[in-house]
Amino acid sequence: MEKRTVYMDHAATTPVHPKSLEAMLPYFSEKYGNPSSIYGVARESRKALDDAREAVAGILGAKTTEIIFTSGGSEGDNAALKGTAFASKSKGNHIITSSIEHHAVLHTCHFLEKFGFEVTYLPVDNYGIVDPDELARAITDKTILVSIMMANNEVGTVQPIAEIGKLLKGKNITFHTDAVQAAGALPLDVNDLGVNLLTLSAHKFYGPKGVGILYLKRATPFLAQQQGGGQERNRRAGTENVPGIVGMTTALKLAVENLESNNRHNTQLRERLVKGVLGSVSKVRYNGHQTKRLPNNVNLSFEYVEGESILLNLDMMGVAASSGSACTSASLEPSHVLMAMGIPVEIAHGSLRLTLGASNTEEDVDYVVSLLPGIVERLRAMSPLAAQAAQ
Repeated sequence: MEKRTVYMDHAATTPVHPKSLEAMLPYFSEKYGNPSSIYGVARESRKALDDAREAVAGILGAKTTEIIFTSGGSEGDNAALKGTAFASKSKGNHIITSSIEHHAVLHTCHFLEKFGFEVTYLPVDNYGIVDPDELARAITDKTILVSIMMANNEVGTVQPIAEIGKLLKGKNITFHTDAVQAAGALPLDVNDLGVNLLTLSAHKFYGPKGVGILYLKRATPFLAQQQGGGQERNRRAGTENVPGIVGMTTALKLAVENLESNNRHNTQLRERLVKGVLGSVSKVRYNGHQTKRLPNNVNLSFEYVEGESILLNLDMMGVAASSGSACTSASLEPSHVLMAMGIPVEIAHGSLRLTLGASNTEEDVDYVVSLLPGIVERLRAMSPLAAQAAQ
C-alpha cells in the first residue's frame, strides 16, 4: 500500500488559512507600531485592532466593549472563571461545572477550591451530555458561576447551552461557556446562547496560535487577572498581539461565512469514516452522541488494544491522529471524559480521536479505513486481554 500523508487532528490545531496569513504579514513588518502609541505607524495598528474588535463583536452579537483579546483558550477560561469567582466572592462561593470540561476549566476549578470556593462537578450521561434539570437542582443560594463547554474536545458532544442559558436567566448567576471547539461548526451568537462569558481560540478555526477571544458581557462581575499597562480597558494588560488578532479575525470571518459548506463536507466524511471502521473492525465503540456532535469528530474505542499503540502505527503510515485531548496526549491516564461517560477503563485506554478538516478528502478517509483493521488485528494478537477474552 502506498503511504499517504493524512492530517486528522484538527481538534488539536488547524493549519493557518492562507487569507489569514496574508492579512497578518504586513503587521509583522511595515505596520509594526504599538497600538498604545500615538504616532502614525501606531495608529495603523490601533485601527487594525479597532476594526478587528468591531468585526468579532458583530459575529458574536456583542458590543465592541465586551470583547477582550487574549492569548488563547486556556487564558480565556482562566480569566473567565477566576475573574468572575473572585469578583463575586462576597455574594457566594459555589461554582457549577461538568465532569468532562477541558482541563483549562477543571484545573482552574481545582485552583479555586484552594481559595475557599466549592465546586459541583456535574455528571454526564453515556453520550457525554449534561442534564439541565440536574444542573438546576445543583444551584444553591451561594451559586455565583456556571461553566459548561459548548462542545467537547474529545468526543464532540454538543451541550444544550441555550437551554441552560434560559434556565439561568434572572438568577444572578454568571454563565460561561468554553466554545473553543465550536467555532466554525456552531452558531456563536451570545444573545441566543444566553451566556455572560464565552471563550474562543484562533488556532482551532484556521487562525494563528497564541491568540484568542474572551467575550465579557457588560456588568458581569470581573476582576482582571493580568495587571500592567491597562490595555483591553484594564481587563487584560499587555501589548496586544496585533498580527495574531488580525489573522484570527480574518479566520473567524471565513469560518462563519463557510460554516454550512464546511459542516456538510465534514459530516459526509465523518459518516464515511464511521461506517468504514465499524464495518471492518470488530469490538469497536463509537463514543459520544450519534447526531448531537461536532460534524468533524470521530471518537472510537477499540477493545483489547492501547490507543497509543494505534497512534504510533498510524503515524508510521503518515496519519496524524490523537487519543484524546491534545493537551494531555502524552499522558497514559485514561480519558476523564470517557470515564465520566461510564466507559470501562480498559476500553477507554483503547480510544482514538480522528477529527476532520477542510483539506481532508474521501481518499484520506478510505486510506485510514484500510489501515485500521490490520493495525488492530496485529495489536490484538499481542494483547493478553484479547487472549483472555478468547479463552
